[in-house]
Formats: sequence, structure tokens, C-alpha cells
Amino acid sequence: MSGRAVGDVSVIGSLGHYVDALVHPSVQADPLARARHRAFIAPRLIGSLTALVAFPAWLAWRGAPSALEVLVFCWLAAPILVSYYLSRTGRYENAHLLSALALTGVVTVVAAKTGGIGSFAAIWLVVVPLEAALSASRRVVALASTMALGAAGLLVGLTASGHLPAQIGFGHDAGALAALGIVSASLYATGLALGAESLARKSFWLLYAEEDRYRLLARNMTDVITRHGHNGAVLFVSPAAEPLFGARAAELRGHGLFDRVHIADRPAYLNALADAAAHGLSGSVEFRVRRDPDVVGEPVRFIWIEMRCRPLDRAVAGPDGAAREVVAVMRDVTGRKEQERAVEESRAEAERANSAKSRFLATMSHELRTPLNAVIGFSDMLINEKSLKITPERRAEYARLINESGSHLLSVVNDILDMSKLETGEFEIRAEPFALAPVVRSCCDLLELKAREQDIRLETAVDPTLPELVADKRAIKQILINLLSNAVKFTDRGGCVTVAARREGARLAITVEDNGIGIREADLVRCGDPFFQSRDSYDRPHHGTGLGLSIVKGLVGLHGGEIGMTSRLGAGTCVTVRIPLDCDPARTGRVAARAAATSTVRRLNLPGDPPPEPIPSDETSDEAAFAVKKRA
Repeated sequence: MSGRAVGDVSVIGSLGHYVDALVHPSVQADPLARARHRAFIAPRLIGSLTALVAFPAWLAWRGAPSALEVLVFCWLAAPILVSYYLSRTGRYENAHLLSALALTGVVTVVAAKTGGIGSFAAIWLVVVPLEAALSASRRVVALASTMALGAAGLLVGLTASGHLPAQIGFGHDAGALAALGIVSASLYATGLALGAESLARKSFWLLYAEEDRYRLLARNMTDVITRHGHNGAVLFVSPAAEPLFGARAAELRGHGLFDRVHIADRPAYLNALADAAAHGLSGSVEFRVRRDPDVVGEPVRFIWIEMRCRPLDRAVAGPDGAAREVVAVMRDVTGRKEQERAVEESRAEAERANSAKSRFLATMSHELRTPLNAVIGFSDMLINEKSLKITPERRAEYARLINESGSHLLSVVNDILDMSKLETGEFEIRAEPFALAPVVRSCCDLLELKAREQDIRLETAVDPTLPELVADKRAIKQILINLLSNAVKFTDRGGCVTVAARREGARLAITVEDNGIGIREADLVRCGDPFFQSRDSYDRPHHGTGLGLSIVKGLVGLHGGEIGMTSRLGAGTCVTVRIPLDCDPARTGRVAARAAATSTVRRLNLPGDPPPEPIPSDETSDEAAFAVKKRA
């Protein structure tokens, strides 16, 4: 039993492979078209082969066949030729037309020989358009129906005119022949219906498999796929949009996506869709889209989206004529944008570092060359004093000038070393309690002589009830000397410099104010940059390294404080330093770090801002710096 089943399966499988081999190569890649060709070839091939096999048995039973019987057997063998035609050409509709023509022809001839329109074979004309329906072509159905109706009309006309013989029955009565015609036609129609159902089921499963593949792609792709109408409205959006935009897909349809695009990027978004819809141009655009937060209460943020859009092949009628629908693929490029911004910031930082290096070299060449020239020149005079006949008074003056030049060089080197320690985080503060008022008076005394020479008044306004300050006394003194030196340096004759100190809660505010030349509001961001000079390094009205305010910023940052500056050109400058009353790192947990040495002055310079023009900068006074460096 099992061997018979295996044999049957083998025969059916072999027949199926043979039918597949007969399918034209042009439809091998299309599953539905291939199924239609198989459905057309297989029954006709099997029926024709069955008729050819049965023809000898019919001859043995009936004897010599009549002309009509030969015609019927020829018609039964004709589908082999039609199947061969389809296998060779692949013209599915033409094959259906040939099959319909053959069926109509044989039915008409048989009916004409057996009684005309009343023949048992006339019922088969109904099957002709049903068979043509399997072609899925209106043209084939229309032509087959025309042939069937034409044949029926011909039979009616010939019967009415008496040109056809009376109904005959081959030994059977008319009722039996009519029943035979109806049953055979019904069976054939049933076969056609089963074939149509098989093709419909095949189409359904193919469509379902195709949709399942697209559904699988749409659900697992991280990129968002959208379809837009000619006016830009979203007609379809893939499920990947929900995690990307933080919104349901239904909220993005229509103009929901457009409403989320950043207002500054909407023209670029619409232009890309319009070029694809109206002109058939493919392109890409980057824009920002509002993304809803995943957790209630979080801020709404904008993400960068790259959209590649292309037109659909079919066009739709729009108000301005034919316009295409557009398919777009979107992906999140926020990470790439942030990397590009980081690269740009790094490039700007490198340019600033290169500029700082150039300023450093220019400043150092000026600051070091001038005192070194004095040292070398006056020392040469002392070496050759016999030939130059230098008096003792002049010798003492030369020695004093050499000492001052050396002191200036030492102050420059110390400033550079202090700034280096601040930037690397190696400068440590040593906190101790002390009263601020004596420190302020001491710093003012150091600058008193220079201020008197320039006819500048030094005034103090220190609250006598201030508590003791726990901080690095040496650093606080250097902060005050640097600020006072800058104020005196950039104040005209007859001006006034005021030092004030007051308590602000748990902080101490120290203010140094002058009525000097002032600084433009737009240039305050440059104040405190290392080696920044007010004018070209070789033509500056005030000497100095440009490190004074930078050192102040670093020292204030190490104490956990902040520095603020306000100024107006021609009206003066006010610098306020706010530090905690207790700056002891052991008790406050404050850690000296490089970041603390770069506290802001007034406001931050944003990435991409053009560098402001050079302005008069606060600089460290050489005399004051030297006085601070003298450790008691």
C-alpha cells in the first residue's frame, strides 16, 4: 500500500515538474503569473492526453468513427496545441482567445449537426465566457462572450430558417442527450470554478506573504518610511516613527509631522517634498523635529532628521495639474550632528590655541627683550667704565636699572609659572584665618607711590565689622594687587580707584572700581584670556604680560568663588570678586581643579562667536607682582 502511494506521489510530482518546465521563462519570476500558466496548461494537457489514450478504445467499441466523432476527438486534442503555443510564446491572453475560439467552434459544429440551438451541445456556449474569465482580462472575456453570442445567434438563425437537420440522439432519447449536455457542461464549469478558486487562493496567499514581508521590514527597520501626497501631507508612516518622534503614528499623519518640524527648517522640508512631487527630483534634506519626552515632566527636545525623498512612479491629479506622491526615508542623525559640532568646536579651540601661542610669543619677545637689552647695555657700560669714565653716581644708577630689569624679568617668569600651575591644577591653597582690612591697606600701600606719581587717588571702603576670612592670605593679596595695579594702570591722571569689601551672606564681596578708560561691553568676554593684549604686542601703551586677570580668575576659582566685571568705555571699570568666608578645602571638601581656574568673567564666549577686537586688558603690574613674589 505504501509502495503504491509513493508511486502515485512520484507520478504526480513528475507531472508537476513537467508542467513547470512548460511554463514560459518570462513569468518564472512572478508566482501569480506562473500559477495562472500552470492552471491553463495542466488541465488541457491532461484532458488531451486522456482523449488520445481513449481514442483507440473508442474505435474498438464503435468501429469506424463518423465525421462528427472525428471532429470531437480533434477538438479534445487541440488544447495540446494551445498549451504548446502558450509554452513557447508566453502570451497568456492570446492562448485564452485560441481556447475560446476552439471551444466555440466545436460546440457550434456539434450543435449544428445535432439539431441547432435545441441541441444538447448548445449549452456549452455558456461555458465559453466562464473559461475566458480565468484570463483576468476584460478584453479576453469580451471577445469570448462575443464569440459565444455570435455562435448562439448563428444557430438560432439556421434553426429558424430550416437549414439544420432535426435533433438526433445516437440511440438515446432527446431528454438523455439534454441531460448529458447539461451535466457535462456543469462538470466543466465546476472545473473552471475550482481553477478560479485555486487562483484566488494563490493570489491571496501571495498577497499575504508580500504584505507580511513588508510588515516585517516596516516593524524592524530603524529608519522611518513615509508616503506624502502632492501637498506634502503624510498618507502613511511606518511604525518606526513612534520611538523616533515619541508620538503615535496616527498623530503624524496629515500635517502632524509638519507641525513638529522646527519653524526655521520648514521651508527646506517643504522644498524637498515639492521638488520630488512637482519635478520628479530625488534629494535629501536635514531638519530638526520636536520629540515628545518619554517620561512626563521631562523637557521637550529637538532631534536632527535626515530625509531622503523620491517621487512615486504614478502621478495623481492635483489642483495645478498632475503631481506625484512622494516616498521619504527618515533617520535620526543627532549623533552625527553633535560630532560635527564637537569637531567644529575642537577646530575653533585649536585656532584659539594657535592664536594664544602667537600672542604668547609676541608678548614674551617684547617683555623679555626690553629688560634684557637694558641689562646687557648697562652691564657693558659697567664693564667698560674706565674707558667711558663713569662717575660713581652714574654707576649706582646703572646698577639700579639692571636690578629693576632683572626684577621685571623675575615677575614675568613667576607669572608664567603661576599660570601654568593654575591650568594644570597643581596650585594648592593654604587656608588660614586673617582679617581682610590689614591686607587691603598693605596692598594699597604698595601701589600708593605709583598712584601718587600719576596723580591718582586710592580710597578704601572696607566694612569694619567683617569677620575673619579663612583663605590663602598670599593668594588674596596677589588678587588685590593685580586688580589694583590694573585699575591704576588704566586710569588717567586725576582719576580715582576705590577698594571696597562687604559681606553677602556666607560670602565676601571685594570690589575694585576705577573711573579710567573703560572697556566696551562686547569686549568683556576677552578679559582674562591669557596673554591677551589691548593692542599689537609691539605698540602697546601699557606694558605687562597679560596674565594678571587670568591669574586672578584662577585664584578665585580655587577658592570656590566667582568674578564679575562691568565696564563702560570712557567711564571706568568695576571688578567684583566673591569668595566664601571659609575657603578651607579640608572642611568644605573643595578640590582644586583646572576647571576651577577658568571661572567666567561677565559671560561665556559661545562657540562660533567671532573673536572681538583687541581691547585694553587688565594686566599685572610688574612692580606689584615683584612685591608679592617677595616671600616674607
